[in-house]
Amino acid sequence: MATLQGQIWLDAEHSKRLMLDQIDLLQAIAETGSITAAAKSAGISYKTAWDKLDRLNNLSQEAIVARVAGGSSGGGSHLTEYGTKMLNGFKQLQEEHNLFLEGLGQRLKSLDDISTFMKSATLQTSARNQFLGVIAKLETGAVNTEVIIDVSNDQQIVAIVTEQSRSDMGLKVGSQVIALIKASSVTLAVGDGLNVSARNVVSGAISRLELGAVNTDVSMDLGESRSLSAVITNASATKLGLHDSMHVHAFFKASSVILMLP
Repeated sequence: MATLQGQIWLDAEHSKRLMLDQIDLLQAIAETGSITAAAKSAGISYKTAWDKLDRLNNLSQEAIVARVAGGSSGGGSHLTEYGTKMLNGFKQLQEEHNLFLEGLGQRLKSLDDISTFMKSATLQTSARNQFLGVIAKLETGAVNTEVIIDVSNDQQIVAIVTEQSRSDMGLKVGSQVIALIKASSVTLAVGDGLNVSARNVVSGAISRLELGAVNTDVSMDLGESRSLSAVITNASATKLGLHDSMHVHAFFKASSVILMLP
C-alpha cells in the first residue's frame, strides 16, 4: 500500500534548506549534551559536526550551540535558549506537516492508483506497446499457462508463459500486470472474414501513419484511450492501401506478449 511522504524546506532569498539538514544534529546535542556523541548519532565525524554548527552559529542572529569548557563536570555542549526555541519551533512545524500528510493521504482515495501509475510510467523498455491490466483468467497446463488480461472494459490480451514463470511471478486472478508487445510482432490486415491462428486479434481505426525509408509506423486507435503500434514494410503498407482513419485489424501471437509486474 502506498504512503504519502513529503519534505519541508525554508526559502530565504538565495538560501534554501537553511538549518533543516542540521536539525537532527541539534536534537542529538540536546539529548546527549556532547558534540562527540551527537556526531556519532548523526553518522558524521566530529569535525564535520563542528563545521555544521559553526556555520549555523555564523548564519544565525544569535548563537545556537554553546560550548562549556572542561571542569569538574567534564565540559560539553548544549543548545542556547535561542537554539532550543528554534528546535522546538521546527519540531512543531514537522508535527503539523506530518498531520497534514496523514490527513491528505486518507482523503486521497486514488493514492495507490497514483503510485502504480508512477511506477509503470517510468518503465524502461524497447517494446512500443505497453498495457497495464488485470488478470481475468488463468488456464494452467503441464508446461505453459495461458494468461488472459483485461486491459479495458471490452479489450483483452492473451499471453503464454511457462508455469515456472507464472509461479515465480506469483500471477493469479486479480493481479496487476504490464503486457509488452513489440511493434514488429504486430501484423495488420484489412477486410472482413479474417481467420488467423493468433490468439490476439483487435480492430481499430488508423490514427497515425509515419512513413520511413524502409518501414511504416502505424498507430491504431483501440478506443478507451488505448492504442496499438505496428511496424510494417512500406511495400506492405502500399499493398494494403493504408491511410488515416482506415479501419484495420491487428493480430499478434500470445507467445509475443511479455508480462512484467508493475
